[in-house]
Amino acid sequence: MELKKSPDGGWGWVIVLVSFFTQFLCYGSPLAVGVLYIEWLDAFGEGKGKTAWVGSLASGVGLLASLGCGLLYTATVTITCQYFDDRRGLALGLISTGSSVGLFIYAALQRMLVEFYGLDGCLLIVGALALNILACGSLMRPLQSSDCSLPKKIVPEDLPDRYSIYNEKGKNLEENINILDKSYSSEEKCKSTLANGDWKQESLLHKNPTVTHTKEPETYKKKVAEQTYFCKQLAKRKWQLYKNYCGETLALFKNKVFSALFIAILLFDIGGFPPSLLMEDVARSSNVKEEEFIMPLISIIGIMTAVGKLLLGILADFKWINTLYLYVATLIIMGLALCAIPFAKSYVTLALLSSILGFLTGNWSIFPYVTTKTVGIEKLAHAYGILMFFAGLGNSLGPPIVGWFYDWTQTYDIAFYFSGFCVLLGGFILLLAALPYWDTCNKQLPKPAPTTFLYKVASNV
Repeated sequence: MELKKSPDGGWGWVIVLVSFFTQFLCYGSPLAVGVLYIEWLDAFGEGKGKTAWVGSLASGVGLLASLGCGLLYTATVTITCQYFDDRRGLALGLISTGSSVGLFIYAALQRMLVEFYGLDGCLLIVGALALNILACGSLMRPLQSSDCSLPKKIVPEDLPDRYSIYNEKGKNLEENINILDKSYSSEEKCKSTLANGDWKQESLLHKNPTVTHTKEPETYKKKVAEQTYFCKQLAKRKWQLYKNYCGETLALFKNKVFSALFIAILLFDIGGFPPSLLMEDVARSSNVKEEEFIMPLISIIGIMTAVGKLLLGILADFKWINTLYLYVATLIIMGLALCAIPFAKSYVTLALLSSILGFLTGNWSIFPYVTTKTVGIEKLAHAYGILMFFAGLGNSLGPPIVGWFYDWTQTYDIAFYFSGFCVLLGGFILLLAALPYWDTCNKQLPKPAPTTFLYKVASNV
C-alpha cells in the first residue's frame, strides 16, 4: 500500500503543532522526574537503586502511564514522517522539542507544586494536565493511501468468501451440517434416555419449557454451518496475519544496520537516561551548596536538549550530511561526556556537562530520520515500535543499575563509567555496521575471463 505524496506543509503544520503539545504534556513530567526523585528518597527512606525504579518505570516500560507515552510518541513520529519528506528533519526537530520544553517547565513546576500541595497533590495536578492530550489527538488525520477508496461496509454473508484461504467452502459446509445432524441425533438419544429413566419427561418440560423434540429447520442448520465456517476462516486469516507479522519482523532484523540500531538504542538508554534522573542527586553527593544553584541542572538539560533537537533536525535535512554518521557521532561524544562526570566536583563543571549531555540527547530528533532511511517509510511504524520497546527497556534498567552501583560503592564514579561505556559500545557497534567497507567485502569480484591458449600441431617433417 502506497501513501499519498507527502505534502510538506498544509495540514502537516497542524500535525507538528499538536504533536509538539502531545510530547510536551506526555513527557514533560516523566523526564523531569529527577526533581521528584529526591522527594521519594526522603519519603520512602530506601536505597538509591530501589528508589530509582519509580522514576525509570515512569519513563520506560511497565506502567500504564509509560505504555500510553510509548504509544503517543510512536504515533506523533509516524504521522509527522507521513506528512513531511523534504522537511522531515525540521518537522521532527520541532515536535521533539516539545518533550524538552516540557522538561524545562515541569522541572520548576513540579518543585513549586510539591512545595504548595505536597507530593500527592503534585502528581494529581500533573495527571489532570495530561488529559489535554485528548484534544491534541483529535486533530491528527493520517494520510490515506493513493489507490484506496472509502472502505466498503462488509456484510456477514460476504465474509466467508472474502476471508477464504482454501477452496473448501462447500466441503466445510457439508462437514458442519453433518456435525449438527450428529449433535441433534445425540440430543434425541439423550432425551429418550432421560424419559425412560428415573427422570420424568413432565418434570423436564416443567423446568425447561423451551425444550422441543423436533429437528431445527434445514435453513437454520445451514445458517449455523455458515457462521461456523466463517469463524474458522476468520481464525485462519488472523493466524496468517500473525505469521506475516513475524516474517516481516525477521526480515527487519536481517538488515544489519537495523540490528545494530536496536542494540545501540538499548545501550544508549541504559547509559544516557540516568543523568536526567540522577543529576540533582549527583550534585548533592558532590557537596555542591544550594546557594550555588543558579538554575536546576535538570532545567539546563531540558533547554539544551531542545536546542540540540532543533539544530540536529535542521542538519539532517542537508543532503551532504550522512544522518547515520551524525547519529553515531552524538553517541560517541555523549559516552565520553558521561565518563567525565566523576571528575566534576563543582556546580560550574556539572552545569557544563549537563549542557553537553542535553544537547547530544537531542539526537532523538534524528533517530526517526535514521530509522526511515534504514527501513523505508512503509515499514517505519513496525520498525519504530520495535526500537521504542528496547528504548523503554533501557530507560527502565539504566537508573536502577546506576543506583545500585552507588549503594554498593557509595559513589557515582563507577556508575557513570559504566554508563559511558554502554553508550560508547552502542556507538561503535552502529559505526561498524554502517561502514561501506562491509558491503564492498560481501560483493563478489568479477571472475577474470578465461585465458585462451593457441597450440600448433607439430610437423612430421
